[in-house]
Amino acid sequence: MNIAVFGLGYVGCISAACLAREGHHVLGVDPNQTKVDMINRGRSPIVEKDIDTILHEIVKEGKGKGTLTATTDGKRAVIETEISLICVGTPSQLNGDLDLAYVTRCAQEIGMGLKQRQAYHVVVARSTMLPGSVEKVIREVEYRSGKKVGQDFGAAMNPEFLREGSSVEDFYHPAITVIGGFDTKSGDYVEQMYAFLEAPIARTDIRTAEMIKYANNAFHGLKVAFANEIGVICKALNIDSHQVMNIFCMDHKLNLSPYYLKPGFAFGGSCLPKDLRAITYRAKDKDLQVPVLQSVLESNRRHIERAIQAILTTGKKKIGILGLSFKPGTDDLRESPMVTLIETLLGKGCKIRIYDKNVSLARLVGANKEFIEKEIPHISSLMAEKLNDVISHAEILIIGHRDPEFAEILSHLPEDIVIYDLVRVSDDLSFVPKGYEGICW
Repeated sequence: MNIAVFGLGYVGCISAACLAREGHHVLGVDPNQTKVDMINRGRSPIVEKDIDTILHEIVKEGKGKGTLTATTDGKRAVIETEISLICVGTPSQLNGDLDLAYVTRCAQEIGMGLKQRQAYHVVVARSTMLPGSVEKVIREVEYRSGKKVGQDFGAAMNPEFLREGSSVEDFYHPAITVIGGFDTKSGDYVEQMYAFLEAPIARTDIRTAEMIKYANNAFHGLKVAFANEIGVICKALNIDSHQVMNIFCMDHKLNLSPYYLKPGFAFGGSCLPKDLRAITYRAKDKDLQVPVLQSVLESNRRHIERAIQAILTTGKKKIGILGLSFKPGTDDLRESPMVTLIETLLGKGCKIRIYDKNVSLARLVGANKEFIEKEIPHISSLMAEKLNDVISHAEILIIGHRDPEFAEILSHLPEDIVIYDLVRVSDDLSFVPKGYEGICW
């Protein structure tokens, strides 16, 4: 394919060199004449293991074919290629927002080039940008070119996951290649460009592709901060933190897994709240500041408040609750966020009916019978034995468990009932009724 790479900094240079190495004809674009001259002489404008060698080999092998060349003329690059990769910087402004000046300049150049190009062309963003940014790029390209996205040109988001020091290895062996296409045709062009890679490909929409990079980097930062806070607590307690974390990372069932990484409702139960309180108390006892760990319970509390506020905002007072324990398949009500939610709603004058088959059984013979009778008798009295009793009572139905029984009823509920789902009760939400709402989706 014929590919233009806008921006010959770190991401652009790596992308251009590696794509050219795989047989694509790549034209690098940069306003810096020095960078352009270095590329055209087969020299790397960045210092990175293997890159100097790769560029030298590319230029030596394809000297007569022009496999990798560079220019300062962005319009020419678009006219001569099928794909434009935007790889320019998106630095921070003083307020923390992104400065998209370089991206906008690229979009303007691409648009002016497209105005003179007759054939279809795909604009692909590789630069890290907040969700909604590519839409601005598309509007700018449309304005400058007088052409229509989805008709005259395509658009896509293809976030990069290159680490400094191992970028060539990362380019050729990514964990996943994310392609967010404006439409199927746009995504197909990008997928064809990466046909030489063996990594799995995730096809999605543009905004999801923009967001995944921020989810990744926020989690990476969180992991570093978490490990460091565990480390300072271990040091204060004369424990080898590396041994602790080495054992921690051996658990791929819970610790290093997708298990706790599904957006949903707050956590509860007999372990997580209690143990977080204990470890942060011990840190405080040792005069240690561990803001990440200390913020977890506060974040959990705010998530419960978020749900309460959303429910109260509906103005409906007759509420049905599906699922009461802190997670499905158990009768454990200790520190259940659902109990907190219900108690707050009762205090606001709501009329509540609850269905949870496990808790109903526990009221009779379960290990939590005493807890139910002594601690929450006011809630216990609101339990219904049949699911239909709760549905017939409710103006708003709150789903608190990911139970197949609850997923099955979604398509059979009355049209005027509001459903507030705290757990994403089904992976397939294409059939949900009009009144359906999720807490964070």
